[in-house]
Amino acid sequence: MRSAQFGVSGASKTWLEKNTNNGQPAFWHVVLSGMAGGLGRGIVEIPTDFFKTRRQVEHSNYKFREIFDGSGVTMMRNAGLFSLFMIYIDFSSQLCKKGYVPSALTTEDGHTLSSFPKGAICANLAWLTIWPFDVVKTQRQSGNYTSQTTTQLFQENFRSGRFFRGIVPGLVRATITNGSSMVLYDYVHSTLSEKLLLEEEH
Repeated sequence: MRSAQFGVSGASKTWLEKNTNNGQPAFWHVVLSGMAGGLGRGIVEIPTDFFKTRRQVEHSNYKFREIFDGSGVTMMRNAGLFSLFMIYIDFSSQLCKKGYVPSALTTEDGHTLSSFPKGAICANLAWLTIWPFDVVKTQRQSGNYTSQTTTQLFQENFRSGRFFRGIVPGLVRATITNGSSMVLYDYVHSTLSEKLLLEEEH
C-alpha cells in the first residue's frame, strides 16, 4: 500500500512538473500529487482493510457488496492523509533551511529532516489532522453501524468525543512504520539514482 502511494504520487508530481507551470515545481503540485498517491493507496487498501477490521471485531458474516462499505470516506481519508503528509514534508524542509529545526533531526546539510524523523513526524502530524475520518472509516467497515450514514457517524462522534478514539496506538504505529518506511524509501531512491547516474555517465 505504501508502495502504491509513493509510486502514484511520484509519477503524478513528475507529470505535473513537466506539463504545467512552465516545468517549474509549485506547491499545488505537492498537494495534487499527494492526493493522487492517497487515492492510489485507497484502491489497494479498501478490500484488505475491510477484512482486517472484520476479523478484529469478530464480525465474520457479511455480503460481498459490504467489502466496499466505507469506500468514500476511505478515499477522502487517504487523499487528505497523503496530501497532508507531503505538505508537512515540504513545510518541514522550509523550517530546516531557516534553521528552526535542531540539527540532530536534520540531514548533514541541514536542508531537510533526516529519514526517520521525516517519516515519523510528518506522518503523525498528518494522522492527527485526519484521524476523525479514520474513526468513521473503521466504524463503517466494522459492520456495527449499518443503520447510520457517514455524516451521522461524524456528527455522533463529535457529540460523544470519539473523534480521536485510538489515536495513541495509531500514532505509535505510524511512528514505527512511517519512520522505517522513509528510511528504506530514501535509501532505495538514493541508491537507484546513483546507479542510473553512473550508467548515464558511461
